[in-house]
Amino acid sequence: MGHLQEELELSQRRACNVVGQPRATQRHTPQPDAEEARLRERLNEFSRQRPRAGYRTACGQFRQEGLRVNPKRVQRLWREEGLKVPRKQCKKRRLGTSGNGSQRRVATRPNEVWSCDFVSDQTSDGRRLKFLCVVDEFTRECLAPEVRRSFRSRDVIAVLAGLIALRGTPAHLRSDNGPEFVAQAVQAWLKAHAVGPLYIAPGSPWENASVESFNSRLRDEHLNREAFASLLEAQVLAAGWRRDDNEARPHSSLDYLAPAVFAARWRAPVGATPLPAHASAEPPKP
Repeated sequence: MGHLQEELELSQRRACNVVGQPRATQRHTPQPDAEEARLRERLNEFSRQRPRAGYRTACGQFRQEGLRVNPKRVQRLWREEGLKVPRKQCKKRRLGTSGNGSQRRVATRPNEVWSCDFVSDQTSDGRRLKFLCVVDEFTRECLAPEVRRSFRSRDVIAVLAGLIALRGTPAHLRSDNGPEFVAQAVQAWLKAHAVGPLYIAPGSPWENASVESFNSRLRDEHLNREAFASLLEAQVLAAGWRRDDNEARPHSSLDYLAPAVFAARWRAPVGATPLPAHASAEPPKP
């Protein structure tokens, strides 16, 4: 239809008459199906939890949970999402220990410990969004909520490399045992840049408390209030929210200072405005 309008310079009405197509079907804009988007998200979650199960098991699980689903619909969505039972299984590497938790390895200065984690959301068409959040544990500054459709180990490396170029190299990077963080490529890159990985114990998100607190704030104050039409819109809005969180929003853990204000005071010469009690380390000498 668009070809006819462009090549023959026809109006939409005349082009529809030529091919015998009702104008209503040409002008109709399909609306995203919220129920189907939720089912797609549930299928992805099921596949991550039970990687050896297929769509029939997923359908049985959903029916057991009280959902009314059709097996053929589940099969169609399963294929459209690219889900399948892998032939070759990879054994999980559990590298974390409780000794690496934020309660035992406390940051005492800026750039000493960065913590990172992922948060998921979706655009209005039901497609997945993934936020890589990186936080400086001492200043509580959000260094990045990097937004993409998906992340691999090389994407994590690219984000960290960009942050190091801007802010310098941290002493440690704290994270969970997610495949993007425990990948051999990431471990080799951290070793090459003299960054000590701190993997928390499996199933213990409270040991990565700083970034988990940030994630809950991101979810409550931003993700639950915004409907993203596209990936680009999500990236732009996330950058604006990050600036506000760093430069304007008071944080109770910093005695109700914004993270950027707290960081500036910590770096100020001795005798400047006092810092909150949590900043026990001595600031740099002038």
